[in-house]
Amino acid sequence: MKKTYSIVMLSICLALVAAMAGCSGRTGGETSGDNADAKDGIAVYVGTTIFSESLDPVKGAMSYGYSFTNNALLKVDPQSEYVGDLATDWSVTDDALVYTFKLRDGVRFSDGSDFTAEDVAFTYNTVKENQANNENVDLTRLQSAEALDDYTVEFTLSEPYSPFLDTAAMLGIVPSDGYDSEAFDRFPIGTGAWKVAQYDADQQIIVEANEDYYEGAPAIPRVAIVYLDGEAALPAARSGDLDISMVTPNFASDRIDGMRLEAFETMDVRNISLPVRAETTMQNADGDEVIVGNDVTSDVNVRKALAIGIDRATIIENAFNGIGKPAFGFTDNLLWADTEIDADAKRDEAKGILEAAGWIDADGDGVREKDGRACAFTVYAASSDNDRYLLAAALSEDAKELGVDIEVKTASWDEFGKLQYSSGIVWGWGQYSPTVLDSLFNSGEFMKGPFSNVVGYDNADADARIEAAYGAGDQADAIENWKEAQRIANADYPYLYLVNIEHCYFVSDALDISAETQIPHPHGHGSPIICNMKDWTLK
Repeated sequence: MKKTYSIVMLSICLALVAAMAGCSGRTGGETSGDNADAKDGIAVYVGTTIFSESLDPVKGAMSYGYSFTNNALLKVDPQSEYVGDLATDWSVTDDALVYTFKLRDGVRFSDGSDFTAEDVAFTYNTVKENQANNENVDLTRLQSAEALDDYTVEFTLSEPYSPFLDTAAMLGIVPSDGYDSEAFDRFPIGTGAWKVAQYDADQQIIVEANEDYYEGAPAIPRVAIVYLDGEAALPAARSGDLDISMVTPNFASDRIDGMRLEAFETMDVRNISLPVRAETTMQNADGDEVIVGNDVTSDVNVRKALAIGIDRATIIENAFNGIGKPAFGFTDNLLWADTEIDADAKRDEAKGILEAAGWIDADGDGVREKDGRACAFTVYAASSDNDRYLLAAALSEDAKELGVDIEVKTASWDEFGKLQYSSGIVWGWGQYSPTVLDSLFNSGEFMKGPFSNVVGYDNADADARIEAAYGAGDQADAIENWKEAQRIANADYPYLYLVNIEHCYFVSDALDISAETQIPHPHGHGSPIICNMKDWTLK
């Protein structure tokens, strides 16, 4: 349901957008022809996450394919494959312990200094020495990073780690001579297509084209990334003050004069954890006693019946106006994902599974029971994410057809710390690295990390495949092991996959965002659209 906006708040937000230095927002037809307003740049709203985190790559900034200031050695292409960025070639020794990268010659940082292998070695060694400051890029297995000459860098690992190529695409490079840990939080120096010209906390980040960018300066000289309350973004777009406005699927059916809706393919999957253990009490990592397991979802028959019996297309229609694709696991735009699809909406088969397992609606109230226990459990959505609540509510309504009663509630992320082990939680996952599978399925991760293996999954065969994937010396072997780990785990249905969401934006008709060079978006609606900002042009 759409909310009524505060006139005062909206006026403040629109005034802020209009006042942004050097960026005009939409100008209607005036941007065509000679494009006289192109010099003023554009204004975009892509969420606020980018403002809540450091822009410093050493601290993990923008490590999932959309850094605009600092290139990495590798990058993701529109087919989700790794290609060279600052590196032109790379090789791996037979024992999978030494990675050697040949670097691009003639690249300069935005401060005019030359990019060399010394900068790469410095960046990696600095992250390793300050690993606690970077949760996104794991270099705990890095033994050394060494510049062999100006354009060759060698990494030695302490043990085989096949996701190291993922790491090479995640870590933006900083200059060894010019790095400043404090200054780079807002004004990083990098080899990317853009450099930060102005940073006003919780207001705007204005970036300018880097004239020294190795592929050539972007056509649009300035972009203002605006901080707005999400409720004010759509009115600001209607007023002509934004060239791009992120929206949730609930607003995708709206119309804005001079703008079009763009819905982008993602690897951003929404699923619900289904605890696989019988209910008991355990101590968590902090020593607190928490309830673990659920006596309904611990029955694999319940989990399987839901997986094959719900109608995902109907759920997506009811929750997201039909925007998104049914998900049965991780999306097929990931090389390591198992894409064997098990069709849903098998109502009769699902009901048969439940009845054979003893779940019967004996009293005719629409909810099945077994041994005096109702086939009922609770699913929580983050109180800060209305989309997840709507998805859970749509699932709950659909599951009634199977005789399963799902109560939907909201809770804070802090509250999830205890709720996640005994209740269903609506999660969002999606990244290029397969290490997410370790977090979801590895038995050793149970109750170890804040959101790791919350279902309590424990399968020795899956663990073995995950270990083999990490240690594989060949990428093809690693991918097959990752896929097999998923096949093993998915046969136990520990997670109920629902939708591969699409990220939605209203985009000015005067702006070409080069959709063909967009990469599949990782988890996190908002910033991923800027992955190819260097390719954008004004018509």
